[in-house]
Amino acid sequence: MALLGLFGNDRQMASTTYSDRESASDKAARKRRQGHHRSAAAADRQGQAWEDAERARQNRGSWWRR
Repeated sequence: MALLGLFGNDRQMASTTYSDRESASDKAARKRRQGHHRSAAAADRQGQAWEDAERARQNRGSWWRR
């Protein structure tokens, strides 16, 4: 009958057993945030490269721009 005492306290047992671990949903949310951050940094770099190329194109040899 001791086995019947285990039913219903699974949350209590899990909180003591897995308290130092990150939950799967928290890990997925963290990975999602990190992915958005990486893509934002890549977009920033791409925009800066476009701006540099555009500035170089506009400053290229025209006699009225010197």
